[in-house]
Amino acid sequence: MFTILLPTWNNLPLLKLCVESIRQHSAYPHQIVLHINDGKDGTLDWAKQQNLDFTQSSENIGICRAINLAAGKAKYDYILYLNDDMYVLPDWDTVLMTEIQQLTEAKWMLSATMIEPAGINACNILADFGRTPETFERERLLREYRSFAKENWFGASWPPLIMPRALWMEVGGFSVEFSPGMYSDPDLSMKLWSVGCRIFKGLGASRVYHFQGRSTGRVVKNDGRTQFMKKWGFSASTFYKYYLKMGQVMTQNQPLETPKRTFFWERLKAKFHTFVK
Repeated sequence: MFTILLPTWNNLPLLKLCVESIRQHSAYPHQIVLHINDGKDGTLDWAKQQNLDFTQSSENIGICRAINLAAGKAKYDYILYLNDDMYVLPDWDTVLMTEIQQLTEAKWMLSATMIEPAGINACNILADFGRTPETFERERLLREYRSFAKENWFGASWPPLIMPRALWMEVGGFSVEFSPGMYSDPDLSMKLWSVGCRIFKGLGASRVYHFQGRSTGRVVKNDGRTQFMKKWGFSASTFYKYYLKMGQVMTQNQPLETPKRTFFWERLKAKFHTFVK
């Protein structure tokens, strides 16, 4: 079973859909742990009524701190991070658990595949089933979500993501210096890489619908791009492309390898940023 970490910020209608989908479409009785940022929209009272585990802050503290606090209540051996504007689909957890049981490596990160209404990329499925709870075409989604072809892919790095709880604890979860959260996903993946994780796999058959609620539009963003470069010596895009091979088709559990390129100019640029800031 998974401990599902679910941060939310005054987004109750979508949160209700998310939790409902977990309860209806999961094969296992997972633990759900919310972190309630602010919660003035009724989220706190609703969470208590639903008998959900939760942590709370009186204001929005960002993804990094929120997820880390929620993780402190984890009961199970696998940590899964999910956004509150996601709707999980039937078999989502069965596919993940089947893959986990077949893995021989101790360190790994897996991700489900998002179906999204906008923004095509190599890791998602582009299909519009509504962008709000009011326009959500649930029945059509449940009829059609299996019809889209999607193979497994390299580069798991963003939610829905899952890893062993022991690995999460080894790297200390999210790095709070990236608060409120821009570029915290590639930083977490790079921390996993630094302790020897080489399996970053997206599963094409495990699917969630992502409403793309855009909570990030309500916060003052950190300069995560520069922070990542200064911390790791090259850009997040370089890490995704050359280390994780993000979006490339993965036909078997082939561990990734460190690129032979030295990224000299990127490392020089990173040193320059460190010097001038």
